[in-house]
Amino acid sequence: MNFIMPAILAIVAFIVFVVTKKNNKNKESFISLLIGLVMAVIAFVQFVTVVPAGTVGVVDFFGTVSDQTLRPGVNIVNPLATIHKFDQKTQTITASMSVPSKEGLSVGIDVSILYKLDESKANEIYKTVGIDFVNKILVPNFRSIVRDVTAKYEAKDLYTSLRDQISDEIAADIRERVAPRGIIVESVPIRGIKLPSNLMQSIEAKLQAEQESQKMAFVLQKERQEAERKSIEAKGISDFQTIVSKGISDQLLKWKGIEATEKLASSPNSKVIVIGSGKDGLPIILGNN
Repeated sequence: MNFIMPAILAIVAFIVFVVTKKNNKNKESFISLLIGLVMAVIAFVQFVTVVPAGTVGVVDFFGTVSDQTLRPGVNIVNPLATIHKFDQKTQTITASMSVPSKEGLSVGIDVSILYKLDESKANEIYKTVGIDFVNKILVPNFRSIVRDVTAKYEAKDLYTSLRDQISDEIAADIRERVAPRGIIVESVPIRGIKLPSNLMQSIEAKLQAEQESQKMAFVLQKERQEAERKSIEAKGISDFQTIVSKGISDQLLKWKGIEATEKLASSPNSKVIVIGSGKDGLPIILGNN
């Protein structure tokens, strides 16, 4: 309709221009020509549509939807068609809901879903669902699957390292449900968990006990390693002493004593040497410098 009215006005203006020109009504002819040119430009612009970056266009010509989507940029279109533009950039939905756990407790959860439109199926989404596909398809499935998945786990699992596993399972189930409809789910992060206060206290106490147990296991392991080190060190010293004691004989000691006696006897310091009075017959040397 944006094309028809300017086109009609342009035709009428040009007809008026021709009539006034024949009647030598120059002022009226100029005005009608100017109006005709403006209306013609406006009508021509309706043949062109600009699709912004990150967006695809769906062409609807009086109820007939084109199988080809319009890419971002300038596109030539039927001026009588309606162009519906779908955002294909990553979008986020965040929801706070109360979900059941495996043991029947009600747990508060803050969860988000990151999704985007599958541009190859934009025209199919428009034909089967419409523009508001998020509220008609994604949101209901999102809430339903979150509840179904959390019901498989105990409440404490949502508070521990199993949270990532639960998040991945939710994302996988949603992808299976909505991918055929043209919605790509990127991830479903769990942002917050609100457990009953008594359950939260028991979980924290259990986690603290586990941490203390792990700390004690570390201390015991360290002590065992220290005991092993001391045992190895003592064995090394014992082996060294055994080897040394086996290598020292009476003959060796006597020989070392004779060598020491010779060195002392040749020393210029004054001394008294008692021959044959020492242990094993070695001399006893008495004296001072």
